[in-house]
Amino acid sequence: VQLRESGGGLVQPGGSLELTCEVSGSNFRFGTMGWFRQAPGDQRDLVAQVAERGHITYAESAKGRFIISRDNIRNMITLQMKSLRSEDTGVYYCYAVEIHEGHTPYWGQGTQVTVSL
Repeated sequence: VQLRESGGGLVQPGGSLELTCEVSGSNFRFGTMGWFRQAPGDQRDLVAQVAERGHITYAESAKGRFIISRDNIRNMITLQMKSLRSEDTGVYYCYAVEIHEGHTPYWGQGTQVTVSL
């Protein structure tokens, strides 16, 4: 199973970015999919996640600014981020939980988001 992230980059405060994660290499369905962020020296924290049936969870800092969406046919999730702040800076990791004889989490390699002047 491979997770391929795209869409990171450098953006000024107040700007927008859209991250995309495409999952391939599995013949089974996926449960929860989402995004974590890791800033330098910090732990990896949840940004947003969406369950297989559509229930969405956002970190408090993401509410009202970020929108996560999911395409179950293409096994893809998107994170639309607006009104970006310097504290949104970090490496964003996509993850997906494969459902087959249990639940197996997979992670992408991460994409850097830098919010700075």
